[in-house]
Amino acid sequence: MKVTVCQLGNDPEAFARDWELLVAHVKTEKSDMILLPEMPFSPWFAWSPEFDPTIWESAVIAHLEATHFLEKLSPALVCGSQPVNKQNKRHNEAFIWATESGFRSAHTKYYLPDEKGYWEASWYERGDGDFEPIQAKGARLGFIICTEIWFFQHSRSYGKKGVHLIACPRAAPRGTLDKWLAGGQAAAVVSGAFALSSNKINQEEGKADLGGQGWIVGPNGKVLCLTYQVHPFLTLDFDLTIDVKSKETYPRYVKD
Repeated sequence: MKVTVCQLGNDPEAFARDWELLVAHVKTEKSDMILLPEMPFSPWFAWSPEFDPTIWESAVIAHLEATHFLEKLSPALVCGSQPVNKQNKRHNEAFIWATESGFRSAHTKYYLPDEKGYWEASWYERGDGDFEPIQAKGARLGFIICTEIWFFQHSRSYGKKGVHLIACPRAAPRGTLDKWLAGGQAAAVVSGAFALSSNKINQEEGKADLGGQGWIVGPNGKVLCLTYQVHPFLTLDFDLTIDVKSKETYPRYVKD
């Protein structure tokens, strides 16, 4: 499977520029799957501690209307997260999208920070705590949205359920990129799966300092690729059967 990770601009002008470049990259590489950052189709709104219903609804609509963006990546499978309204509640929901099936809900973010730049618990509610894999295009995926990466019991559980890929869409700050990469390595090691992440990036003062840097980590924790300013998109072609064998080795085989 050829998988693409990325870093995408947070403000609308930067996003539009980066998106066209991403489309060109995906077409050249003939990617099978693309992982987008957390809630990519609207600027990061949780930098403010004050919930604004107008901003929220605008973000929800932007993601509902994102099909015209996603169609440019067809026939690849696209993964990410989006703000949604469900049963009179606001959530951050992981999705997969394909031309033939449209949007499919995959997981609802459960662990929500509430601090400077990341007032997520003030903007939406936690999900139901269901961490179940989803099957698509021959791969078994497990989602951990941003902060959820630090709750490694879910990565381990995904590994036991046979996932090939753990997808982590992020909106994470520049000063902590090394820490997030270490988290991705740990998630890969405890699951025996490939760990993937894409992040938003901006330069706006007074708001969350989103730092970019997408990555792909192998089942044994080796960093296989990193995005950065000069190369904001990277594609890796790998054999999904590798992680099946990894699940039989240390520390995955050790009983809980």
